Amino acid sequence: MGSESTGNAGSTFRSRMEYYMYSGDKKHVFVGMAIIGVVFGVPWYFMTRGTKQRSHQDYMEKADRARSERLSSSPSSVKGS
Repeated sequence: MGSESTGNAGSTFRSRMEYYMYSGDKKHVFVGMAIIGVVFGVPWYFMTRGTKQRSHQDYMEKADRARSERLSSSPSSVKGS
């Protein structure tokens, strides 16, 4: 008896979720989009807060500086060893 009631509740939940997922009702679509927005938006907010957004040019300049420093200091570190 107990397993029948939980099995029925599980199938009721599943049928209700399938109805919400595939109904195409405007409010269900809006709620789904809101849930997806929150799921991806909250981690994105916490990852990007307090950091300056950089352009591709900023990254290229930083890489060029690091490369030139590495190449200019390379021979001096070999001589010192």
